[in-house]
Amino acid sequence: MERESFSSRVSFILISAGCAIGLGNVWRFPFITGQYGGASFVLIYLCFLLLLGLPIMVAEFAVGRASVRSAAKSFDVLEPRGSKWHWYKYGAIAGNVILMMFYTTVSGWMLYYFYKMAMGGFVGLDAKGVGQIFGALLSDPYTMALNMITIVLLCFGVCYLGVKDGVERITKTMMTCLLLLMLVLAVNSIMLPNSSEGLKYYLYPDFNKIVEHGVREVVFAAMGQAFFTLSLGIGSLAIFGSYIGKEQRLTGEAMWIMGLDTFVAIISGLIIFPACFSFGVNPGSGPNLLFVTLPNVFNAMSGGRIWGTLFFLFMLFAAMSTVIAVFENITSCICDLTGWGRKKVIRYSIVGIILLSMPCVLGFNVWSHIQPMGKGSCILDLEDFIVSNNLLPLGSLVYLSFCTSRYGWGWDNFIREADTGEGVAFPKWIRFYATYILPLIVLYIFVNGYIAIFCKG
Repeated sequence: MERESFSSRVSFILISAGCAIGLGNVWRFPFITGQYGGASFVLIYLCFLLLLGLPIMVAEFAVGRASVRSAAKSFDVLEPRGSKWHWYKYGAIAGNVILMMFYTTVSGWMLYYFYKMAMGGFVGLDAKGVGQIFGALLSDPYTMALNMITIVLLCFGVCYLGVKDGVERITKTMMTCLLLLMLVLAVNSIMLPNSSEGLKYYLYPDFNKIVEHGVREVVFAAMGQAFFTLSLGIGSLAIFGSYIGKEQRLTGEAMWIMGLDTFVAIISGLIIFPACFSFGVNPGSGPNLLFVTLPNVFNAMSGGRIWGTLFFLFMLFAAMSTVIAVFENITSCICDLTGWGRKKVIRYSIVGIILLSMPCVLGFNVWSHIQPMGKGSCILDLEDFIVSNNLLPLGSLVYLSFCTSRYGWGWDNFIREADTGEGVAFPKWIRFYATYILPLIVLYIFVNGYIAIFCKG
């Protein structure tokens, strides 16, 4: 069966960026940027994005494009005879599936808030009232399950239409709308009264904050954000490498995708901070920022219901672009492994993902007594830990080692693939760094993640 491919370079860049752009860009990046010194933190972050993200992203794209397969078969095609690199297919598939076991639930929250905001469900509520709506959502397994199932059906429905007619056409439209929505929302926030305080908090380089928190802590925060924002290591980007031609070198494409990912993260802060400071609201962090703080801001804003609806529509697009990308990878992996047709795989996958997502839904209510990561934790925390702290860094090590080691695909084969086409060449001088130093940095992130969780206090 002939493999589908993208119709244009723009489609590849937008869809790959859609995979990388997720909810973490929106609530985590702005918060830690403000916390760790504004523009000074952004500079450190951008350095690590190039040092960490670029080589691993190019490696993942190169493996996908050279093999013309998903992570389920790419190592089988490229590895030296008799080697065991193909065993990692199970880690990559597990990473995508476990990610969707909780990401579909969080995406369902976006869908619920978009609907609630559009219907005027927050009008007239104070901060306590808005907080109670989020609390009521978490305690209601039926509403959460309904929204999660809707997300699964919508996103697998896009994949069901095919690579060009579904994933490419709909994700490209969604990403274009997302970028336009962001610009409109950012302009609106910047024009609010007293927005300058929020802009100063967010973008003013404050090196005192770096000293205050400690250089090591700030550097690790920048390093961690740069590494995790791109969702590298589980083949969710490699699949799109397998759908593109050889016209362009991969380094330039990776830089475009990282640029869009960073643009979305930075513009998110321009939406959130001026609005929060304009209405004297603490920007906070984590889920509270999106689900409690911002609805309060929109309530206080002129035309807030409209702006709030647009904001949660943008959040819904950001979430769904990632879900569609990962669903496409899961679909392609199962097709490669079983030889089944796309539509048959998707029909089974819909049922499988819904069932596997239920523990996360129930972890906030019926199964809230299950606290796998310690007191106050929930099933989502465990699933996030498995993916973010284990499969992403370890998978990135696999891709790096495979592309640089003579026991894997090897540096010469990797460079030949990465530099096929026109555009920016992969820097040859980086070989020693990518082979010996970058893996140590990734291992440091991996170990430090465990230390941060299990050695608190």
